[in-house]
Formats: sequence, C-alpha cells, structure tokens
Amino acid sequence: MSNIERPNEQKVAIIIGGGPAGLTAAYELLDHTDVLPIIFEADPTYVGGISKTVEYKGNRIDIGGHRFFSKSDKVMDWWLKILPLGEEMAQKDINYQGQHHAVEQPTVAVSQNSDDVMLVRKRVSRIYYNKTFFPYPLQLNFETLSKLGFVKTIKIGLTYIHRVFFPIKNETSLEDFFINRFGDELYRTFFKSYTEKVWGKPCSELSADWGAQRVKGLSIAKAIQDVLLRPFKSKDIKQKDRETSLIEQFLYPKFGPGHLWEVVAKKIVAKGGQIQMGVRVVGVNLNEGAIVSVDTLSANGTRQTIAADYLFSTTSIKELSSAFAAQMPKAVSSLAQNLEFRSFITVGVLIPKEEVKKKLPVLEDTWMYIHEPRVQVGRIQVFNNWSPYLVHDETYYWLGLEYFCDEGDAMWRMSDAELTALATQELQQIGFISSASLVLDATVLREAKTYPVYAGVYEQFDVIRDYLNSVPNIFPVGRNGMHRYNNQDHSMLTAMAAVQLIKNGSSDKTTLWEINLEREYHEEKK
Repeated sequence: MSNIERPNEQKVAIIIGGGPAGLTAAYELLDHTDVLPIIFEADPTYVGGISKTVEYKGNRIDIGGHRFFSKSDKVMDWWLKILPLGEEMAQKDINYQGQHHAVEQPTVAVSQNSDDVMLVRKRVSRIYYNKTFFPYPLQLNFETLSKLGFVKTIKIGLTYIHRVFFPIKNETSLEDFFINRFGDELYRTFFKSYTEKVWGKPCSELSADWGAQRVKGLSIAKAIQDVLLRPFKSKDIKQKDRETSLIEQFLYPKFGPGHLWEVVAKKIVAKGGQIQMGVRVVGVNLNEGAIVSVDTLSANGTRQTIAADYLFSTTSIKELSSAFAAQMPKAVSSLAQNLEFRSFITVGVLIPKEEVKKKLPVLEDTWMYIHEPRVQVGRIQVFNNWSPYLVHDETYYWLGLEYFCDEGDAMWRMSDAELTALATQELQQIGFISSASLVLDATVLREAKTYPVYAGVYEQFDVIRDYLNSVPNIFPVGRNGMHRYNNQDHSMLTAMAAVQLIKNGSSDKTTLWEINLEREYHEEKK
C-alpha cells in the first residue's frame, strides 16, 4: 500500500481531515480497537480544522471562538484527560482582571505542566444594537428595558404573549422557530438582521432544523427562569442545571483550541497512528458496494493509492462526492454538489488598550454580536478575554473581526489590504477607535465551507444520507462530514459513536445521525 506502514496486515481506517471529529476518531480507534488510523489533512501546517489556533507575530487567533463546554460528561472528561485543569493557572485565571468568581473545581487530575492545561474562563458576551450594548443572552431587566424604550418594550411583551397563546403551528422556517420562542418584535430586533448577515438569506428561507440544533431550549421563559434561579444554581464547571446558551463559565486551553488538538495529534502518533499533512483524498474506490481504497494527492504532486477497511469522512459531502466520481449515483451526486455553505473571514487587529478604554472603559467580552446593519462585521472576538496567553503584549487588545460570505463572492475576493481597511473603518463606525492610525497591525484569515447551510437542496438531504448509510464501511462524522451545524463536542460524539460501531461490528449508522438532532439535547436524556 505504497510507502505507508501497515504492520501485520492490520486493518486500516482512512480518516479524511484532522479536525475535532477526525482526531477524536483516530484517538478512540487506538484506545478501543486494533484498527490503524491514518489521517490525511489538507492543511500543511495546522491540525484542528476550524478549531485550529493560528499564530501571527506572537498573537494567536481562535477562528470563531470555541467554548470547551458540553452537556456530555464523556466529552468533558475526554478534554480534561488531554489537558487537565492547572490548579495554579485556574486560580490565576479566575482572578483575572481583579474579579473573583467562585468556581468549584472538577474532580480531575491536576496537570504538572504549566503549559498543557485548561483554564476556567468567565463567559461574557454582548449584543451591539442601535449604538448600544445589550447583554447576551438577553436579560429582561430594568437596564435592558430602559435601553429599548417604553414603546419597544410594550411591543416585545405583547407580541411574545400573543405567540404564547397563538404560536405558528407548523414550524417550517427558522423565522417560525424564532418567532414562536421570542415573539415577533424581539425576533425582528435581536435575531433577524444578525442571522441573515451570517447566512446571507432571509430567515424565512432557512430550515427550522438550524434552530433545533443551535438554540434548542433557549426562550424568554428559560431566560427569565435562569435569572430567578441563578443564585441557587451550582457553580460546578459542568453546569448540568444550565441551558447551554446560558452558561457562565467554560474550559479553555491555555493557548487556544488548537493547543488541545495539537496535543491530541502528538498522542495519536505516539500510540502508533499516522498523520499526513498537506495531503488530500481525491479518490474513493468501491468494490461490491464497499470502500476498498482511497487515492491521495500531496502538495508536491505525489499520488498514492492506499487500501482501506474503513473510511471516516469529515470533509464536505460536496468534496466527498467528487472523490466518489462516477461510483456515486447521479441523483445523489447532483444533490451533494448543490449543497450550500457559508464561508468565514477573520481580520485580526491589534490596537492599544488605553485608546480603547477612552471609549469603552469596560471590555470583558469574549465576543460581541454586531447587529448594526450599517456595518458588515458580524462578530468581534476579544482574544485577551478568551485567554491572556493568546496575546503577546497585554498592553494591546488583540481583536478578531468576523465576516460571513460565500466562497468566491465579492467579499471573499477582496485583498488583505482591502479587508483590513474595511475592518478599520467599521471599528471607527461602531466606536471602538477614534482614528485609523490606532490599528497598529492586522492579518487576514479565510476559511471556506465553514457553515453548512440549511436551505436549497438541503430539503432532500435524506437522499444523500440514505446513500451514505448504504455503504457499510464509510462513516460520515463532524460538521461538514454530515452537513450539520455541530459544535465541536457533537462532532466528537459522532466520531466516538462511529468507533463504537466498528468495535461492535455494526454498520447501522442510526446513532450517528441522532446526535444533535432532537429538539432537546440527546445527552440530557436518561
């Protein structure tokens, strides 16, 4: 099988992609089976997929912002096995910026390595709307209502009460989903513009499945209940009694999410697994309906054919269908090729803290949602507040301005200089800085196919899913692998479930597709 080792004709699992799902699959295979995992990662430098951490002149960028929190004990324990909680670091972190927040430490081993540790972070995020900051999730307290004004508050209350008694009975769109949970006025104020900025489509054209997976149990009633019961809730990091959208703290690797996945990659290699960087899987070969080998292409043009007993795919279904070529039925391939995605641009910007504090004296946010229609930026990450170790010099703010676009559109084609100028201008518009000269340095990162879109041919996705289920030894896992807007914990759970199927000798993939599907978290079910 070319120049890749296959000791004693050991069974091999080819894994397309070295993100959370792919790396978890490899790690679990080594722990629980005799199967040799071989990961092919197209990126020549970074593992972690969109959970990687990119370094620029000593500053680190977390692409999208990744909270390490899950309702699954299995995932939480897995993370802490890889990067244990550093007791000294955690205490330093809890007191960061001089504010003490009581945290019950998880009952896990404490790392002796001061670098390979998890920190405990306070979750703070806000909405920027109508030149004003609002807490997120929304807190219907006096401060919020006074900012909204009397007329807007009455409209929010009346339209919410109306939907309590007269909900939209058949939720077919994301718009229906939001209106039923928040009322018409609150939906128009705090959900519509931002969501459409992210997806580039009206909420009325997006499937309600997105809401079912991403905001699930969140509603006005849940938010009010959380405020009333907050003094009585546990401070344990696992926060079992909190809605995911309402958590107040989370774990975070000292040097960003990529830090954890880089450690996982090292452990995989140490256990005998293989990771090939800068290599794409360009062909998938079947015999009698099962995968028998894959064709790969490296950055230097080298081609290989590698025998495969199993295939874990975390790449987009669109790219996977191209690798299948004529072996996939035309009807399935056509649907796969027409699945839609949104892409993502981060502009990292370095600005002096003292200058920002003149306009924003308190900036504790991990990220901010920008609902202002006058600007194109969707979110702003404050990397200092994710971890102080992401910033080379603490006298500066290291920000990430996030833009949502389609691969190949006008924004995607803008030069780095043009994107930096846009980010600088918009920081001035929303009041972060008073002068463009305050942007001391910047860098631009582009990530294609970041968000699977729940629109268009997605309505016929069951045709694609049924075909993938019919190939017994292929396991689609992760966000793009399943065209499902999973968080990284759910991507990991799909990989764990797939390994369990191999261990059990089963090809029934029902359990994979059930993960993060129900209106309630499957992990909460007893």
